Amino acid sequence: MSKIKESSTNFQNKQLLTDECDEIYSVSLIGGQWTLAICCHLANGKLRFGELKKRIPNITERMLTLQLRKMEENKLVTRTVYADVPPCVEYELTPIAQQLIPIINQLAMWGKEHKQSISMGV
Repeated sequence: MSKIKESSTNFQNKQLLTDECDEIYSVSLIGGQWTLAICCHLANGKLRFGELKKRIPNITERMLTLQLRKMEENKLVTRTVYADVPPCVEYELTPIAQQLIPIINQLAMWGKEHKQSISMGV
C-alpha cells in the first residue's frame, strides 16, 4: 500500500472532498478492497488473525496485517493481545464500527437487487 504524497494535487483533492462531504469521508474509511470484507466477518464478533485469514482466503497475510493496522488507526477495530504461547491476538469491531452493521446489510440487499436487475436486463 503506497502512500500518496501530501504535496500532490490528488492528495489535496481527496482531502478537500473528505473535509467537505461526510459521505465521502465515510466511504474513504470503509471503501478499500478489503476493509468492508473484514468488517463483514467481524460483524458476528471477535476473530483471531488466523480465523480472519481463513475466511478471506484471497488476502495475503501482509495485506491483512496492513488493513487491520489501518482499521485500528481509524478506530474501526480493536486489537487484543493475550499473553499465551503462542501469542493470541483477537480483533473486533469498535462500538462506532458496529453501527456500520445495518448499513452493510443494506448494501448487501442493494447489491443483490442490483445484480438481479442487471441479469434481467432492467
